[in-house]
Amino acid sequence: MTGLRKRVTVGFLSIVCLLFFSGMVSFLELSHLSRDTGEILKANKRNIELAKEMLDAAHEQNIALIRLSVFGDRSCDSLCRKSMERLENTLLVAQSEALEKSFLDSLAFATTELRLVTDNYLAFGGAARADSPAAMRPDSLGGRWYSEEYQALYGRLTAAIKSYMTSTQSSLVPRAEQMKKNAYRAVTPVLISLVVMIAIVLMLFYFMSIYCVTPIERMNKGLGDWLSFRVPFAVKGDLKDEVLELKEKIESLINISKQTKS
Repeated sequence: MTGLRKRVTVGFLSIVCLLFFSGMVSFLELSHLSRDTGEILKANKRNIELAKEMLDAAHEQNIALIRLSVFGDRSCDSLCRKSMERLENTLLVAQSEALEKSFLDSLAFATTELRLVTDNYLAFGGAARADSPAAMRPDSLGGRWYSEEYQALYGRLTAAIKSYMTSTQSSLVPRAEQMKKNAYRAVTPVLISLVVMIAIVLMLFYFMSIYCVTPIERMNKGLGDWLSFRVPFAVKGDLKDEVLELKEKIESLINISKQTKS
């Protein structure tokens, strides 16, 4: 590979390599950004699903407790136990999947309180209620127990579940900041490569103008002057490689032409 061709090839290959490198870096950073975004959305969706499951279980138990304590419907006994187990099982799943377990402390405490009160009522209050002749009738004592003891615990439980549902929002701020940094990191290589590429193109243009374009223009003008007006062919400048060989060959042809005429 001759000198001029080598310089041009190296210049353009440098641009291609720079573009490829910056593109790969940006692609990797964008992949990380996409993965982080997906993880945040997935975690938020999972929190909402678990919270909905717990709210449904708590609501079912609340309805069962109302029918059991106020109206004395013993058929709701098993539904009450199943709903409580469903709530506790969902809580265990949430605790096993949570990255920050502190958000679940109040929820676990409220669930334990509700479990104790419910078991106590089913073991004593519900059994006494079933043996009484007023079973399956509205019960003022059961209604008082529900409004004074159970309803407050149920309210704390639902509030804790809703707090857990929105707990991921508090962790979104630092993760969003990290995603913002990742976005800047994804764009930065492209900007740097753009600046460097512009510098390489300007340098390539400068050197091609000095070592290729300008000497060829001078040789073309000098050869035209010699053919038209017999002005001596004299091209000055810093000529190198193929351009210098071309100048020397033109001078040789002119000398041969002079010798032939003489």
